[in-house]
Amino acid sequence: MPRPTGRVLTLLELLQSGGTRTVAELADRLGVEGRTVRRYVDQLIDLDVPVESVRGRYGGYRLAPGYRLPPLMLSDDEALAVMLGLVAGRRAGLTTTERTASETASAKIRRVLPKHIARRLDALLEAVAFTDQPGDFDTPNAEVLLTIADAVRHRRPVSIRYTDRDGRRSERTLHAYGVVAHAGRWYVMGQDTRIGEDRTFRLDRIADTRTLPGSFEAPEGPDPAHRLLSAFATAEYRHEVTLRIHGTVGQIRAHLPAGVASLEEYAPVAGEHRATERWLRVELRAERLDWLPPVLAALDRPFVIERPDELRDLVTALADRLASYARQT
Repeated sequence: MPRPTGRVLTLLELLQSGGTRTVAELADRLGVEGRTVRRYVDQLIDLDVPVESVRGRYGGYRLAPGYRLPPLMLSDDEALAVMLGLVAGRRAGLTTTERTASETASAKIRRVLPKHIARRLDALLEAVAFTDQPGDFDTPNAEVLLTIADAVRHRRPVSIRYTDRDGRRSERTLHAYGVVAHAGRWYVMGQDTRIGEDRTFRLDRIADTRTLPGSFEAPEGPDPAHRLLSAFATAEYRHEVTLRIHGTVGQIRAHLPAGVASLEEYAPVAGEHRATERWLRVELRAERLDWLPPVLAALDRPFVIERPDELRDLVTALADRLASYARQT
């Protein structure tokens, strides 16, 4: 059973999450009777925590607006930065399976924001637009994420229970050397000791983690983020595509980022700037090809399709459709 002091702190945390909490709700969460809740509230008041009593059928207790709990003290700019980070995290899908954690954290910080900062935050959130709609991402368990991050930091082997995209379950020992957030998902990069090869695992598919004794050396070479993008660009798919595109690296990457395609950069000749337009080889793999012709059209640079022939046919068909549309009056 938790000690009374622990329950008092839990009561304060519940009140910090915002809104009015009924005595019955607090008693249920704390596992005590109603009169004990009232005694805990009196202890908080004795500690100069401004707990307000709300009368009526739906009454209960709440914290007075503007109360700041030491020792965590945030400046206005810091509180605003944290709030924006929470909003961005929810939009990107980079949250844990405790979906309410982000909301309750937002409520706690929002409650202590000065009114003029809160109004400016509301104006910002109302004005800002996002290029894509938030999705229902399969996000990782917080304990899994923290355990793996600790294993990465201290170079400790970790045992994981993993379910792949086909529903096959397995237990693996992983020498994890990096955690990467990409496109709304969390990934862990590491060596699967069973096969002695590097692998990428989605954290939301890991059901359990356990740190093991021992240590390992992290591999040399590109950092985990670059390794992940390279793995995506070279993954096994139905079609292998090779192009030559005349343009700058920036022009090509704007439409075919590193996570989609690998780009063979040729060293510029003497006197030639790296940003100069030149022929670059682009390789990518895809399950479908129908999305590539519009991308190449949007790129609006000269290109040569080396393979496959099917892509050349699709580009020709798109060009014919566009030409027929343009002739319509």
